[in-house]
Amino acid sequence: MTTVTGDFTLTSDELRVVTRFVAESAREVLPVFKREHPDDPRPRAALAAAWEFVGGARRTRLQRVTSVDAHRAAREARTEVSRLAAQAAGDAASAPYLHPIRKAHQVGHVLRAAANAARIAEIEAGDDHAAADTVIEQARARATPLLVDVLRRYPAAPVGRSRATQLMSALDAALRASR
Repeated sequence: MTTVTGDFTLTSDELRVVTRFVAESAREVLPVFKREHPDDPRPRAALAAAWEFVGGARRTRLQRVTSVDAHRAAREARTEVSRLAAQAAGDAASAPYLHPIRKAHQVGHVLRAAANAARIAEIEAGDDHAAADTVIEQARARATPLLVDVLRRYPAAPVGRSRATQLMSALDAALRASR
C-alpha cells in the first residue's frame, strides 16, 4: 500500500519503519508513566496499537483512537515526566498516519518521542544534560537509513523554547548529518 499526497509518497513499509522508531522510544519511557499512573491504561493501549501496525496489521481507527486517548492522558498527567511519556506513546500510535507534506512540524511526529525520552532521562538525572545526550545518541544509532531517508523529505525540525524541542532539533540535525 502507498500513501500519496501532493508533496511526496510514503509507503506502508516506510510508515512501519517510522512507527517502529517512535514505538521503541515510547516503550523505553512507558514505565515512567505507569509508575505515576498505574491504573491508567491509555498510553499502554496506544503503544500496543502502534506495535500492531509495525507487526503488519493495517492502520485503522484503533491507532487514531488510542493516540488521542494517550494524548489526553498526557494532558492529565501529574508531572512533566509522566506527561512526556504518555505523549510519546500517543505519538507512537499516530505515527502510522504521518502526513507526507513538507511541513517542519511533521518532523515532530517522527522525533518527538525520542526527544521526550531524552528529556525524561535528563530530568531523572537531576537535569544532567549528559543523560539526554546519551539517549539522543542511542536514538541516532538505532535510526535506520530508511528512517533517515523519510526524515530528509521534510524540512528541518523547528527550534523551540522547550528543552524537549531543543533535543528534538539536535536529534534531527544529527540524523540529517549521518549516513
